[in-house]
Amino acid sequence: MDYRTLGKTNFKISEVSLGTWQLGSKWGDPFDADDAARTLEAAYESGVNYFDTADIYQDGLSEHAVGQFLKKHPDVHYSTKMGRRIEPHSAANYSKQNLMSFVDHSLKNMQVDALDLVLLHCPPTSVYDDPEVFQTLDDLKRMGKIRNYGVSVERVAEAITALQYDISAVEIIFNMFRLRPATEFFAKAQAANVGILARVPLASGLLSGKYTAQTTFGKNDHRTFNRHGEAFDKGETFSGVDFETGLKAVDELKRRLKTDDLAPMALRYILMYDAVSAVIPGASKPEQITANAAAAERPPFTDAQMQIVRDVYDNYIKDSVENLW
Repeated sequence: MDYRTLGKTNFKISEVSLGTWQLGSKWGDPFDADDAARTLEAAYESGVNYFDTADIYQDGLSEHAVGQFLKKHPDVHYSTKMGRRIEPHSAANYSKQNLMSFVDHSLKNMQVDALDLVLLHCPPTSVYDDPEVFQTLDDLKRMGKIRNYGVSVERVAEAITALQYDISAVEIIFNMFRLRPATEFFAKAQAANVGILARVPLASGLLSGKYTAQTTFGKNDHRTFNRHGEAFDKGETFSGVDFETGLKAVDELKRRLKTDDLAPMALRYILMYDAVSAVIPGASKPEQITANAAAAERPPFTDAQMQIVRDVYDNYIKDSVENLW
């Protein structure tokens, strides 16, 4: 495992880290604390030293599990996201009082004195134009409750707007099916010393290469109920790519990259961009994180392989995705 600097935090974090949306369960299934603990330990043993959670994941149980893990491994770093617990999830509810409350809630949940990195959790677009929100985050830093802050975004334009504030990191969807950040945002982030966490790196599993037209998902799985954005931004599900189109693109990638195991290549592709501090795939079982961590050991892409990814994106994906996010 190699380690990269996460922007202004100066944390040295594993280039393959762990996103905990699925920690201790599959999407929509009950939380299993023992599975969560085993998955975190397997990640640590694989060299992972960075964990991304959120106050809404498993109704706070993910935060709690990471907090318990920190007691045994205080050398690791983490981010937690806040804001999505707001009902309704509106810009008006990103008030100073609510932001203070969210931080206090996460401090209690994780049982820590200060949070390493807090990210606003995909707030409405107008929040990025509200300096009072970010002034509150500055106040929380001065109070010693948070060490760093940043944003998790849906759109490239939101990430660019956020650079006007003292953010340390941006979490953004970036994968073989979502290439726009590399051309429009990465250089700007590097110039501002802002770290990049690449989320949804496997396009909700589509880029694992294991799905077919007959694949089904549980009724409580967002890959069943959110394909058209019924519950939240549709870009969170399969990166906004139509499932059937995505399958065709995946078949093309597997054929031209000469692999039946696309997932590690999809992760390694993201690490070809030095602006990326870490890729944060999820895992619900220890064996999944072990396989993900091994992707860091794969050889770099050749120029020809990089062009194959671009060709497939241009031919199958770009027209339906590029301008939306």
